[in-house]
Amino acid sequence: MTKRIVIRLVRAVTLLIGLSILTFSLIYVSPMDPVNAYIGGDGSVSPEQIEKIKEYWGVDKGTVEQYFSWAGALLQGNFGMSKLYRSPVIDIIKSRAATSFALMGMAWLLSGVLGYLLGVVAAMNRGKIIDKIIKWYSYTLVSTPIFWMGLILLIVFAVWLKWFPVGLAVPAGVLEKDVQFADRVRHFVLPALTLSILGVANVAMHTREKMIDILNTEYIIFARARGETMWQIFKNHGFRNSIIPAISLQFAYFGELFGGCVLAEQVFAYPGLGTTLTTAGLKGDLPLLMGIILISSLFVFTGNFIADILNTVVDPRMKGAV
Repeated sequence: MTKRIVIRLVRAVTLLIGLSILTFSLIYVSPMDPVNAYIGGDGSVSPEQIEKIKEYWGVDKGTVEQYFSWAGALLQGNFGMSKLYRSPVIDIIKSRAATSFALMGMAWLLSGVLGYLLGVVAAMNRGKIIDKIIKWYSYTLVSTPIFWMGLILLIVFAVWLKWFPVGLAVPAGVLEKDVQFADRVRHFVLPALTLSILGVANVAMHTREKMIDILNTEYIIFARARGETMWQIFKNHGFRNSIIPAISLQFAYFGELFGGCVLAEQVFAYPGLGTTLTTAGLKGDLPLLMGIILISSLFVFTGNFIADILNTVVDPRMKGAV
């Protein structure tokens, strides 16, 4: 196990290095000029001022020199300064990460619990109408784009019914200290619900197949012959054999969860890492873009790492695989 963990950590380091090099290269070959994106259509800026801005930002240097300068600062714990927000990148990430992680955490928990329960119910009622409804629901969700689901919820619950606000994380025009907890919850519901609804499908279908395999085993047939009810079979045999694979799948879902969070935040104008990442990419804010990419990569790696460990614990045959 120790060897496996060390190898995974080495892979994480090489992954971050590769991502940083790839991101720098893509920005370098892209037609976007971060200085022009920053000044916008301001025609009063002279060419001399533009050159001074480039020198101040360090974008007048070559790509290789920029990369090693950034990497050297990162090794010292300095993520750099955001060109857009004029603040340290790490401070911006800290302020936005809490919002995004709260959103993703709630969606992760709700989708896991609901998906597991639906999968169990479908398997225990295989071939019945409720099983068909759950399968139809799951297959429909799998093919539904997250931004489309967000727009539908926005139109129905915010525009038509007016139960929830249209967007943002707090009411517009209200000072941070004056924002009530109930207001934060009302702004939080629709983005979290969007992520949760679409995250249910994979867990539900995976749990259904796992439970069907369990119900077809010989010891379950013997338990039925002894007169155990379906609830007793699930409590005594099905739960412990199906819950760990479901949890493992949820941790492996971290990558899709973060990608979905980016889209959901865009739809609801929710101020988290997703909207900040999009803004940094469109405006060419390289230090902020690199910082968010590294943090999100570590987030996804952590989920996959935990899922891998859980799979190893559940299935000893995987201990020899690296």
